[in-house]
This record gives sequence, structure tokens and C-alpha cells, in this order.
Amino acid sequence: MCTILFAWQTDATQPFLAAANRDEFHHRPTQAAHWQGDVFCGVDLRAGGTWMGIHRQGRFAAVTNFREPALAAGEKSRGNLAMSFLTSTSTPQAFCQQLAKTQAQYGPFNLLVSDGSTLWYMSNRGAEPRALAPGFYGLSNGLINAPWPKVTAGVSALREHFYADDAQLFALLKNTQQPADETLPNTGVGIEMERVVAPLFIQAGEYGTRSSAVVRLNAAGEWSMAEQNWDPEGNASGPIHSSH
Repeated sequence: MCTILFAWQTDATQPFLAAANRDEFHHRPTQAAHWQGDVFCGVDLRAGGTWMGIHRQGRFAAVTNFREPALAAGEKSRGNLAMSFLTSTSTPQAFCQQLAKTQAQYGPFNLLVSDGSTLWYMSNRGAEPRALAPGFYGLSNGLINAPWPKVTAGVSALREHFYADDAQLFALLKNTQQPADETLPNTGVGIEMERVVAPLFIQAGEYGTRSSAVVRLNAAGEWSMAEQNWDPEGNASGPIHSSH
């Protein structure tokens, strides 16, 4: 998952809302979101684990990579981070604080975990575990709320579409606008690559946005998730997969 736009405790009728895109090579084997016991998520069939999911007992987790010039694989798969939280009984605080002790074993990551009562964030690239205050946030492949064009524009769009239905949010996530070069971050990968991955919705041949997801927490404490997969041309690939 490469961009997650989300709102936390900004409205009692919808304490949590996330609209997210997962960017990956189209040839990487992936299983669309589905129920695996009590967990609803997609599955990375190469390394295992997931990038985003929910649990019937009221848990949510999502992970993004952290962009660096050199790829760092890590001893353990980052996809296991989200799945480990979803299948655990740890509080978000306890999970993150324990993970902080072994975070160097993983490639560069950002992690969001919630039990519906609190939402915690951490990164092994300079962000200590912390509970997030109510507000609107954007998380891509830098630290949370990094002022990247697709993050700032995406957060603004989510504010305007907070009460939108899934179809409208999926449309919001298909923004292919190319930001001006002077607004792009310098993450050390070169300007050509910065341009490729700058849009919220990426279409770059063999690499691009593979799926979009909408996750909600309602006032009754019930989580839901819907996922739409995309082909390399940006067309819907198959039906929407929903936890309902």
C-alpha cells in the first residue's frame, strides 16, 4: 500500500475513514481481499502477509514501504506486521512498543494499527510509536503527513468527500494528475522516478496502482472494507471485494 488518506475521530458517526491505493508491479502475484477466518484482507502471494486488513473483533492495520535510494529487504517481511497485529490480542500501544525493539529486522516501513479506541503510528525510519490525535492524515512512502503533492491534495480531497460513498471515494483515488517538478520530494531516487510515482493513481506500464480500498469504522464500532483491483491500463479488474 503506497498512499493512505484517512480521518480519525473527526465525526462520531464515522470515527475512522480511509481511502487508500496500493502501488506494486502488476506481475507480482496477489490474492484479492477476502475473508480468511476472522481477517479480511488481500494477500501478497510472494512474501506472504498483507498491506491492509480488518478483523471481525474490531481491529485494523495497514503498512506502507518507506522510499529510499537503495532497497532494503530486511530479515522479515513487512507484510507480516499488519497480519501479526490483526491476529493478536495486543493493544495498539503494546504492539507498537514491542515492535520498536525489533523494527530493524524489517525493511523500511510505516505502520498504522487500531482497535477502534486508539490509532497508533510508527515507522522504523524515524517515527517513534505514538497515538494519533483526532484529525485528517496522509501517509505515503515518507513519514506521516509529509508534504508530498499527492498526500496534501489527497487529504484535502478526503475532507471534501468525507461523507461520500465507496464509488465516489474510488473515483477520488483515481487522480492521475502529474504534479509540477518543483513540488516533488527528493527521496534520493532521481527526478525521473519521482515523476513516475508522484500521482495518487500510478500508471507506468508494468508498475502502477494495483488496487484501491475504502475502510470505515461506524458509530457502533463495526469495521468494513471494500477493495477494487485495477489492470495496468487503469480499468477495473474484477468486481469490488467487500467485507459485507
